[in-house]
This record gives sequence, structure tokens and C-alpha cells, in this order.
Amino acid sequence: MDKKFIMIVDDEENICLLYKEELLAEGYEVETVENAELALELLKQHQVDLIVLDIMMPGMDGLELLGCIRNIDSQLPIILCSAYGTYKQDFLTWGANAYVKKSANMMELKDTIHQYLT
Repeated sequence: MDKKFIMIVDDEENICLLYKEELLAEGYEVETVENAELALELLKQHQVDLIVLDIMMPGMDGLELLGCIRNIDSQLPIILCSAYGTYKQDFLTWGANAYVKKSANMMELKDTIHQYLT
């Protein structure tokens, strides 16, 4: 069975390192990028199975990027992951498959990823 490829899009290096380490341990192939432009480049170059997407980023934010990705691939599972629960009420987040609040406890994120990749 091929490893599922997950792209993490987050401008916080520590979050990227944590997510990458945890998800590699789960058996996924993981690539991290720190902004929307790099995410779009990676999407063109690689078959991505799921994206974990931060909302608050410099330049193009996660909600704008979500719209761009949906124009490229409307079926690609996207999990918004933000420290701010208030975005959950924003109708722009409805384009994502799931919304997970950032936490040091990765269980909710891992469970949500597993739900979309199995």
C-alpha cells in the first residue's frame, strides 16, 4: 500500500515540526510549507492526498488558499487547523472538510486525518 501524502501549510515552524514528526510516526509521507505560494507549487508537483491548512498566515491567508485549492481540486480533503475557534463560524471555512482547533494534543487532528484517508 502506498503511503498517503499529507501537506502541512503553516507559517509557524514549531507547529510544522510537531505535525510532521507525529504524522510520520503514523506512517504518512509529510511535507511542510510555510506559505500559500509554496503550497500551490507543491500541489502542482506532487499527488497530495490531504492538506492540513492554517488560517492566519502572512500574505495569502488560509481561507484564500482554500478557495484556490478548491478551484484546482474540489475533492481533495482539507482540514483547517487554527488556534482561533472564532473562524469556525465563518462561512468561508465551509469549503473545508473539517475544522480542528490547534492543540498540543494531536488526537483530534490525527483522528480527523485518519477519517479522510482510510
